[in-house]
Amino acid sequence: MTAGPPPDHQAGDGRPQREFPTMLEQMGGVQGVVASTIPVVVFVVVNVAFALQAALIAALAAGVAVAVWRIVRRQQLQPAVSGLFAVGVAAFLAYRTGEARAFYLPGLLFSAALGLAFLVSVLVRWPLAGVVWHGINGDGQSWRRDPRMLRAYTLASILWTVVFAARVAVQGLLYNADEETWLGIARLAMGYPLVGVALLGTVWAVRRARRAAPSTP
Repeated sequence: MTAGPPPDHQAGDGRPQREFPTMLEQMGGVQGVVASTIPVVVFVVVNVAFALQAALIAALAAGVAVAVWRIVRRQQLQPAVSGLFAVGVAAFLAYRTGEARAFYLPGLLFSAALGLAFLVSVLVRWPLAGVVWHGINGDGQSWRRDPRMLRAYTLASILWTVVFAARVAVQGLLYNADEETWLGIARLAMGYPLVGVALLGTVWAVRRARRAAPSTP
């Protein structure tokens, strides 16, 4: 008797089929995450080369271009709309204050909020590194029942806390000193590079915890 196809509620590998898109899919995948930073890069470059008004126009134009590009390619529009809204808020603050540094204020506050959230998650034993990691992959939150995984994600969450705290410390000092050019450079330099370090640390901690798990007979 040959086995039939897997049930509708299961994938071919026996894992439950996901009914909802993962967190990464909701953000438009890696491509969507990267595209959302294009307006910030454009603002930094144009502000250094020209002036604030030109930088604001260029950043907003870049945000619109990303949204149109996703529409043409029939990709999820939500990440582009969210990114355009964030750029719009930042541009509005910079326009109203007449200061380029105000463009970076929402991102600075967002980093502070994320750092606090990761710190609190460690204290309440719901490390966000695990919650987000498994949310991105749509694997559920059963990992909390494994002390090794809980410890690994706690260490990873502490690393993420340090990353966001470093952003706030460095960029906050530059913001207060009104060093708009260096603030833009720091925003880019402390973006994906530090996120990459934190991701590598998370992967290392999780793999180490899984290797330490006793093998089942």
